Amino acid sequence: MLHSEAIIFAADRPVNHDEIANALQETKNVEEESLEKLPSALEAIVEKYNADFYPFEVKMSGGGYQFLSKSNFHPLIAKLNGTKFRKRLSAAAMETLAIIAYRQPTTKSEMEYIRGVNADYSVQKLLDLELVVILGRKEDAVGKPLLYGTSHTFMDYLGINSIEELPRLNEINQYEDIIPTDANEALPEEGESKMVVNENGEIEVSAEEEGGEKDMVEPIEREVSEELEQAEEEDQHPENENPSQEEKDSEDEDLKQDD
Repeated sequence: MLHSEAIIFAADRPVNHDEIANALQETKNVEEESLEKLPSALEAIVEKYNADFYPFEVKMSGGGYQFLSKSNFHPLIAKLNGTKFRKRLSAAAMETLAIIAYRQPTTKSEMEYIRGVNADYSVQKLLDLELVVILGRKEDAVGKPLLYGTSHTFMDYLGINSIEELPRLNEINQYEDIIPTDANEALPEEGESKMVVNENGEIEVSAEEEGGEKDMVEPIEREVSEELEQAEEEDQHPENENPSQEEKDSEDEDLKQDD
């Protein structure tokens, strides 16, 4: 079991059962009985590191076994690594990757036909990130174009072990589309509280009472009508203003000229 654990720990990628078995066969110190017990040994390793005592675990992901930190330590590790693992794919790269994942093996011309735009940059970006690989050529097509498919890195990134574990398209299509609410249906029914904007621009709730709905607008209309009445009274009975000293001097000069 220790030999298998050492192989998983030292590997820089997920290693599957066959790779571990081949590595053990090349080691002279390992007995044949250990190879026969390899499946149970791998299960024991997984169970061992599932204990709360360890901050990491051995998990089957990306088609093989690997040591991974446990999810509850993610915030701490994220602070340590900073933005190292926060890079995101662009929308174009995500669309291209989805086409490859669900139609693999597929050609670049098929991707461009589905998306309606050139896919050279997106495919090259996915190849650089090792999310897709070249599987070969389409021999029966004109020009024998390259065939693309997803890689083990892609599966490891999603935490799956095979393409069959991806969600089926018919399962995704089962989700109902969100239909916007009709404005008429959103109106409150009789007996329900209604929201009204007061003179200060604040929203208040007015509820129906016995004998009719409480009108929040009446106080505003009453106040406006009182102001209008007051303005009319002022126009009809203007206040006597005391003439200024300049007006008095002007009146005296006019009287002198008349004389």
